[in-house]
Amino acid sequence: MIAAMKSAIKSAGCLVIFFLLTGGLYLPAGFAATFTEVTDLLGRSVKVPADPRRVIALAPNITEIIFALKQEHRLKGVTQFSDYPVEARKFPKVGSYVQLDLERIVALKPDLCIAIKDGNPRVVVERIESMGIPVYAVDPHNLNSVMETILAFGRLMNAENTARDLVQTMQARIAHVQTKVSQAASRPGVFFQIGISPIVSVGTPTFIHELIEKAGGTNLAAGDTPYPRFSREQVLSLSPDVIIITSMARAAVFERVKEEWSRWPNMPAVQNRKIFIEDSNLFDRPSPRLVEALELLVKLIHPEFTKESKSP
Repeated sequence: MIAAMKSAIKSAGCLVIFFLLTGGLYLPAGFAATFTEVTDLLGRSVKVPADPRRVIALAPNITEIIFALKQEHRLKGVTQFSDYPVEARKFPKVGSYVQLDLERIVALKPDLCIAIKDGNPRVVVERIESMGIPVYAVDPHNLNSVMETILAFGRLMNAENTARDLVQTMQARIAHVQTKVSQAASRPGVFFQIGISPIVSVGTPTFIHELIEKAGGTNLAAGDTPYPRFSREQVLSLSPDVIIITSMARAAVFERVKEEWSRWPNMPAVQNRKIFIEDSNLFDRPSPRLVEALELLVKLIHPEFTKESKSP
């Protein structure tokens, strides 16, 4: 990945020439661009189009938010794993969010790129900006900042009412979950496994930790390390009440890991049949779907609330 980034940066001079030869920002016939200065969610001052028409989303969660706001008509490019909703798959790809294709981005003639702090290489984002393409950056790292990002996108894309309605719905669903969880008699210990070999879980500085806690569980991997590694013996010593496994590996691998944990009959998660395999994308992306992930966690951790936990 590092070698690929160096190669992309080395070719940036050629890209600048290409950018100039192709006329810079794409402006539809008869369209006079109006720019406004805003502060992005990293605190940077950015001049963005008042009505962006050629937007490139530089991470899958950004694509999801744009679709959730019904602004997908503005999209002209997305990253490799932008697969939700299904319609997102039809857009041109600009590399993965950690390895962006600068030449492809320039060729799509965007009038705005939207970047994410945790993932997009800063040096590549700076190259995009050096070509005269505005980059608005966001940093959604928990539920509140996801909602803040949604509202910011609403302002950027003249969809403030839709953004406000979406955030209010999310807040109502979160509050509904919190009301139910407050009645729980216990907070089961949860081991959330995102890596198989080695075993990797989620620490306190992650939004999955927040979801576990809000869902009425105790994150057994809590601590300063975002993605701590564990041996099998360490996990067994934690005696998890619930094990949740998510990974981008094949389903057969999921089942094998679940079967391996099931060989330890003294572990509470095995005794209570609470080892689950779930879709990683639902938990891995800071998008509006994190609320769905929260509601799912409540069902897994506190099944006694399943019937009552329907969204308002």
